[in-house]
Amino acid sequence: MTGPYDDIINLPHHVSASHPQMPVANRAAQFSPFAALTGFDAAIQETVRQTDKRIELSESGLAALDDKLCILTDHIADQPEIAVTYFLPDDKKDGGKYITEVGTVRRIDYVLRTIVFVDAKTIALDDVLDIECDLFIGLE
Repeated sequence: MTGPYDDIINLPHHVSASHPQMPVANRAAQFSPFAALTGFDAAIQETVRQTDKRIELSESGLAALDDKLCILTDHIADQPEIAVTYFLPDDKKDGGKYITEVGTVRRIDYVLRTIVFVDAKTIALDDVLDIECDLFIGLE
């Protein structure tokens, strides 16, 4: 059987010497559907993202935290290492997340209401949920 393409049907596939081949992912992308609503997927992802609510400490919780701060203040010259769990508000929506920061305390500033670490990191006392330190063993 003869056909119009018999002269080229058995030739090897051409590979350009000057242009590199396009990656398979990019080749597939050219056939993907057009996103008519730019940014819509990002808005959906932001809506779905979960945040935590701020936990309000009880009077006993606040008193325990105050006791821990007093102990830290008494031992501030020793530069104790602490683990502070605090609330970090979310910039884009209500709520936030709880983070635990471990470091060496340089000072506790009661005027600015912050804990200042040796590496200059500061945490607002109003955001603190809990403080852990070897100095507190047997306190609770």
